[in-house]
Amino acid sequence: QVQLVESGGGLVQPGGSLRLSCAASGSIFGIYAMGWYRQAPGKQRELVGSINTGGSPNYADSVKGRFTISRDNAKNTVYLQMNTLKPEDTAVYYCNAALKVTIWTPQANYWGQGTQVTVSS
Repeated sequence: QVQLVESGGGLVQPGGSLRLSCAASGSIFGIYAMGWYRQAPGKQRELVGSINTGGSPNYADSVKGRFTISRDNAKNTVYLQMNTLKPEDTAVYYCNAALKVTIWTPQANYWGQGTQVTVSS
């Protein structure tokens, strides 16, 4: 069974930084794209950014220049470095991974349980 476990959320003042981590574990044949989404109260879940197996990232316009996605393929882990945080970044952040559990099974999306990020003075 595949699990994605996030860590690193918390309360931070505006202008501060946080680093989120998400580690995938279990029976995994291969992980393809990994990414981060967020959902603020009363809003739809939105893509923050993603990164492919080659390490090429893409970001939502709202976080470009402030957030950085990276991954460690050997550890099946994706990171989200968040700098210059704003109150509007407050949300539950979810990790996502597109992966295959065996060579024969189709690629599927898996989600972490979410971690709360609150930006407030």
